[in-house]
Amino acid sequence: MAVDRLSEVFDLVEVRGVLSGGFAARGRWFARGEVHLPLKFLAVPYGQVRLTTDGLDSPLILEPGDVAILNDRSWLRLDGGTGDEPPREVLPDEHFSFAVDRGRDDVVVGGRIDLTPAGRALLLNALPPVVHIGPSMPATSSLRGCVHRIADEMTGGKPGAAFAIRQHGQLLLLEVLRAFMSTGDLPPGWLAALRDERLRPALDLMHDRPDRAWGLRELAHAAAMSRTTFAVRFREVAGVPPLTYLTQWRMLLAQRALRDGDVRIASLAAELGYASEAAFSTAFKREVGEAPLRFKNRSVQRGRLAQQH
Repeated sequence: MAVDRLSEVFDLVEVRGVLSGGFAARGRWFARGEVHLPLKFLAVPYGQVRLTTDGLDSPLILEPGDVAILNDRSWLRLDGGTGDEPPREVLPDEHFSFAVDRGRDDVVVGGRIDLTPAGRALLLNALPPVVHIGPSMPATSSLRGCVHRIADEMTGGKPGAAFAIRQHGQLLLLEVLRAFMSTGDLPPGWLAALRDERLRPALDLMHDRPDRAWGLRELAHAAAMSRTTFAVRFREVAGVPPLTYLTQWRMLLAQRALRDGDVRIASLAAELGYASEAAFSTAFKREVGEAPLRFKNRSVQRGRLAQQH
């Protein structure tokens, strides 16, 4: 069975979809606010919503089951309903303690995408300013089912609903990225590279054996291409040269190991194919922005503070 590279990278960069609030409204209404998150997502289980944000030339219409991801936007406004009466402002309920009339209400669920710094760099670069997953995209039936299950948990009054909502928030993000990867116009980046079947054999080598000193000749041979063709295609799809991608992959593995705390830097350097701890530390600092030991100590400290709270 083929290795599930998307799950592998999700686990590595600790991508988490977290639902943070929602509301149900009828008649004319609006909601607005600043966006203080690198990645925010909105799902519409029922009704119709008009989304406006910086970077959009015209409002985006979200239909039942649609999801939008805002990538590094600064503000948003949502509008719904029709009629002559003045619109009323609605505020999200973080406890999801609102009733829903599925035939009459516009329902919005919002959340954030939590990422490690490595995950933030990967995902922000791989997504456009606004991602709209709607009915015109293939492979959205599972996504729409997930959106409706979230709404059912919010309104069903069942035991364990809060836990279920958190789990569905994670699945929602996965379904969004699956649907997005099924489109034909992915920007260069890791999502596009993971989807590319011609590059898969070379990616498998780098992912499975990051300790090997892979050369362009070997990687191109695995992909059944000439070195020139392989190098050009890889850069067009992944956005970086093959050996730069290998370094980035090694550094993602290193950051995960260092976050766990119980690892010797010299041993980690050897496991990732570096001839010395000094060579690994130089590469890590160039890619991550700080020395491995400092990164490790800060990660351990953050973990202790999180446990205290």
